[in-house]
Amino acid sequence: MSLEAMVEDTAHLLEVWVAGWAGCRGYETRKEGRFPAALRADTTHDWEYFAHDPSDAEFAELAAKTAEVPARILTVLTNDVARYTFLAQKHGLNVTSASQTMMIVDMETQDSEDPWLSDESLNLVTSKVNGVHHAVVQAGEELAASGQVFVADHTAIFDKIVTEPDYQRRGLGSFIMKALAALAFEHDVETGLLLASLDGQKLYSHLGWSTVCHVLMLTASDEGTDLSVG
Repeated sequence: MSLEAMVEDTAHLLEVWVAGWAGCRGYETRKEGRFPAALRADTTHDWEYFAHDPSDAEFAELAAKTAEVPARILTVLTNDVARYTFLAQKHGLNVTSASQTMMIVDMETQDSEDPWLSDESLNLVTSKVNGVHHAVVQAGEELAASGQVFVADHTAIFDKIVTEPDYQRRGLGSFIMKALAALAFEHDVETGLLLASLDGQKLYSHLGWSTVCHVLMLTASDEGTDLSVG
C-alpha cells in the first residue's frame, strides 16, 4: 500500500500509533466504542481517548466520558480543527493543545545503517527492554539526547525524542532519529509514525516525514498534557 493510501485511512494509522505509543510506555489499552484508549498510568493516572474525525454523536459520547474526570484527555486527529474546537466548547471541554501533528514516513527512505557521532566527547548507548528500543547519547555521565521506538503492525512508532537544553543545535535530534530507525530495521518495518510538536515538525520534515493531520487535545480542566514526541 502506498503512503498516500495509508494516509487516507487515518483511523487505522491512529490505531497503530496508539498500539505502538502504548507499547513504548507500557500503557494498558482498551476500546471505547470503536475508538482506542490508553491508561496513562505514569502521568495523569487516567484514560486518554483517541478519535479520528468522530461524528457529532460520537464526539458527544467521548466528551461526556472525558468530562467525568478532570485528568482524562480526549485527543482528536483531524484536519477540521475549527469544527472540533466548536464541539469542545459546546460540550464543556477546553483545548489544551492544538499545535501537534501526526507525521508519517516511508521507512524505505530512511537509512538502515547505524549513524556515527562526529563529536568524540559523545557516546551512543542502545538497549532493548520489553520490546522497546532505546537510544541515548551521553556526554560522560551526562544525558545529552534520548528517544525510543516500538514496532507494531510493520510500523515503527517513535516516542520521547528529546535533546537536553545544553546540547541543542548540534544535530542530536536527527542523530537519535537515525539511531532509532537503524534499531527499528531489526524488524520488518514499512512505515514510521509519530506525533510532533511545532519544533519537532521542522526536524522531521527535514528527515523526509510528511504531515497526516492535526492533533487536538481536550480536557475538562485547564491544565494541558503534552504527549508529543518532541
